[in-house]
Amino acid sequence: MPKTLVPDFVFDTFADITVEFLKKQNVKALLCDVDNTLSPYEHAEPNDAVRAWIGEMQQGGIKIALVSNNNYERINTYNKEMKLVAYADAGKPSRKCYFKAAKDIGVDIADCAVLGDQLLTDCWSARRLGIKCFIVPPIKDKRDLFHRFKRAVEKPFMLAYKKKNK
Repeated sequence: MPKTLVPDFVFDTFADITVEFLKKQNVKALLCDVDNTLSPYEHAEPNDAVRAWIGEMQQGGIKIALVSNNNYERINTYNKEMKLVAYADAGKPSRKCYFKAAKDIGVDIADCAVLGDQLLTDCWSARRLGIKCFIVPPIKDKRDLFHRFKRAVEKPFMLAYKKKNK
């Protein structure tokens, strides 16, 4: 099974990722997806838990950037209060915005990890960058045909992760 889509770590939620864990992994920055990773699509702004977690990361010396395939309006509204480096319409699994985000936050791409909910965009991006990938289950998964198909394609890779980490 190709390792391209097998994540390095799977967490129940973004909040399970700690500064201590990231430092043990030699990660200095997280390049985070937004929708279904940090917040459901329907939440225009981050909730208190997201803001607190990002604050903990920053206080612990971990830099955060947002890299999303959603549109500029959505990401600008979401990021308005936090004022993080953020890229919308990123075209993931393209690497372009990840390189820009790492440069903008002042870290080498090798010191970053990708956090997301999708193997076909987030994990594949991380693999193409040669960096770690942390996956969380989607907060509120879309159930249309396209998303059900994507989750079906992801299933063997998630099973490979579980087998590898027994």
